[in-house]
Amino acid sequence: MLANNPAPLQPKLFSNKQLLTLILPLVIERILNVSVGFADTIMIASVGEAAVSSIALVDSINNLFLFLFSSLAAGGAVVVAQYIGQHNSAKADDAAKQLIYSTTFVALVFMATFLIFNHNILRALYGDLDPQVMNQAQTYFALTAISYPLLGLFNSGAALFRAMGNSRISMRVSFVMAITNIAGNILFIYVAKMGVLGAGIATLIARFLSAILMLFLLVKNGDPIRITNLHRIHFNWPMIRRILNIGIPNGIESGIFHIGKILVLSLIATFGTTAIAANAIANALSSVTNIPGGAMGTATLTVVGQSMGAGEVDQASYYARKLMKITYITLAILATTLFFSTELLVGLFNLSAAATNLAVKILKLLFIMNGLLWPLAFALPQVLRASGDVRFTMTVSIASMWIFRIGFSYLLGRHFGLGLQGIWIAMYIDWVCRATCFVIRFLKGTWKEKTVI
Repeated sequence: MLANNPAPLQPKLFSNKQLLTLILPLVIERILNVSVGFADTIMIASVGEAAVSSIALVDSINNLFLFLFSSLAAGGAVVVAQYIGQHNSAKADDAAKQLIYSTTFVALVFMATFLIFNHNILRALYGDLDPQVMNQAQTYFALTAISYPLLGLFNSGAALFRAMGNSRISMRVSFVMAITNIAGNILFIYVAKMGVLGAGIATLIARFLSAILMLFLLVKNGDPIRITNLHRIHFNWPMIRRILNIGIPNGIESGIFHIGKILVLSLIATFGTTAIAANAIANALSSVTNIPGGAMGTATLTVVGQSMGAGEVDQASYYARKLMKITYITLAILATTLFFSTELLVGLFNLSAAATNLAVKILKLLFIMNGLLWPLAFALPQVLRASGDVRFTMTVSIASMWIFRIGFSYLLGRHFGLGLQGIWIAMYIDWVCRATCFVIRFLKGTWKEKTVI
């Protein structure tokens, strides 16, 4: 549907070598991130299903704010990328600094809120959990909340380097964070026998190190932008508004999307510990198959953003189609491999027979649907966001999430008694709606008329 590539204008803004240099580190970075999550789940599974369930419940909240910070960072990255496309380094430098200030402030607000209302939030979202699950969830929630400002700084720095077309930096820092996290898990979970507390401490240390390292590299190695005098805080409100014009719709979209996921998870919690554990394993493995699509989506913000900033709309369209082709090919190969390895992979988590069988059933269908629908539902809208067409993506995503994913989750999962499998089927219905809307928008070309700077 998106395969008829128009010939790009000459000279090309990005050669194949430049695209590979941008994309390959993003793929490696995503592999690292997924590997850490995978390793975390395997290690904490050795403590018991209550530990797996507590971390899964808290991470559903943490993911909401991970994507919120990523959305704010993406807003700044689009603005910076378009200034780079205009060769306006002064504006790009200022936009980078304002992004760091904005993200840090938001992160501090949420950190304080979650530390103060830790138990109340968990109780409101998940009701009367098993006391052992609740106690461990509170511990992990507090430690990860402390790391929010660190996570915000890391995401801002990573987004800025990607906007410059230098994804190698964020890959290297992600590698340091991954090694630190895994080493910390080994020390605190296996050696010190600290369980969920140990997992939280390892995460906090890894995020602290990555945030400090990312700030240092921004100051020393930023090119074509460089941040100086960061300690002399000055808010440039017109620039912040430009960033927030992209970041807020992205943040609202991600926020409401993940609030919806939390509501769905609260429904899953009523199905029992087996369903919670199977869902956690399915989520951990499903993230693997999204590695190519996620990397391509991130690269799209840079490539399409710089093309639009340079006024090369035809090249923006050309690269969008090219990146979608690559996404489909790589994702199909990966999904096929995972489909035939499902039982082996799920067996690594050493769960009960009931949880293992349920996770296998869910993942077999997921890998098929992922290869067919995920790129159009989640990678293609990055083209629209990079051009500034963020309100459309926000509206579609929110409506589809609440009408189809949440509505059909309760209908299929509870009313028709399909349980956890019904909830995952509802997700695929949501994907069909998103994909349809985004393909129509892309082909109409409305996104080409948007302006950011």
